[in-house]
Amino acid sequence: MRIICDFDGTISRRDTTDLVLEQLADPAWRDLEDDWLAGRITAAACMQAQIALIGGSAAELDALLDTVELDPGFPAFVAWCGEQGLPVSIASDGVDYFIARILRRHGLGHLPVVANRLAGEAGAWRLEQPSGRDGCAAGSGVCKCAVVRVRPDDAAPSLKVYVGDGRSDFCVAGCAELLFAKGALAEYAAARAQPFLPFDTFDDVTRALALRLRKAAAAARVVAL
Repeated sequence: MRIICDFDGTISRRDTTDLVLEQLADPAWRDLEDDWLAGRITAAACMQAQIALIGGSAAELDALLDTVELDPGFPAFVAWCGEQGLPVSIASDGVDYFIARILRRHGLGHLPVVANRLAGEAGAWRLEQPSGRDGCAAGSGVCKCAVVRVRPDDAAPSLKVYVGDGRSDFCVAGCAELLFAKGALAEYAAARAQPFLPFDTFDDVTRALALRLRKAAAAARVVAL
């Protein structure tokens, strides 16, 4: 079983990029957001242009990121997955620097993260998108479909569990064998009659996966008999 989680609004309690834009960026970032929501530009182009509008010093950025809290059940979820030998990684259309700093503050800096790359310096930030893919249905800077489907070090196929909440998860939701969803992602899946497990916090995800493992173990014992 391989577990992939979205970050903003799923692991973090709010969208980190929106927080940074609201506090440190030129207000023109909202016009770009409107253009994306209206379909006039892609999510990838929107993010690149918005990040370039971020002002303030590096210290101000770090101080703001240090206010971001995680889902209260996420650290325990990661610990439980470690005990079960279940790999956890993060696929985010957010910003790698933002995510890494927040995770380190919560003792979770060891988690693998695929996200957009922050480059440049304070006052001249730019966004690089090495995990983008031409033709990605989501139009995002990170093609989450490719992240979920392809992992070169996979020795054998494994159940892919995806946990998410937003628009950047719409496409990848169909690639997961087991989907945990809330917010806009839950609405999207429900409207398409796509199976998913609703959750509020990662405590719910832990309980659901623990139950699944217990049932699998019980079934294996019956077969062995």
